[in-house]
Amino acid sequence: MSTDITTNTTMTFTVNAVPPTAAKVKTIERLMWMQPEHQKGMRMLARRRRQTDNVTYVRAGRPWTNRKRATRLQRCEAGQAFTLLVTPQITRDLQSVSKWLDAKPA
Repeated sequence: MSTDITTNTTMTFTVNAVPPTAAKVKTIERLMWMQPEHQKGMRMLARRRRQTDNVTYVRAGRPWTNRKRATRLQRCEAGQAFTLLVTPQITRDLQSVSKWLDAKPA
């Protein structure tokens, strides 16, 4: 990383390489989803799935719901950037994937 991760500051992170393990990719994607504008989009998509996209029908005498898979708004790809308020709760996650992220103050 180019700078240290300091708590209670807003920082911009850029993915410089895709991690080799699925767990690290998932950690970076979870951090990307913490942006307020993406949280709003995920809430809207969840509401849409709940209201229109899930199909409910009777199966074995009970209501059965076929649920649509959740849409992913962000992908962990090289060059993707995201801005976060770094809180004490996410500093360990950021440190665990810092090898694949470039950080700078926003």
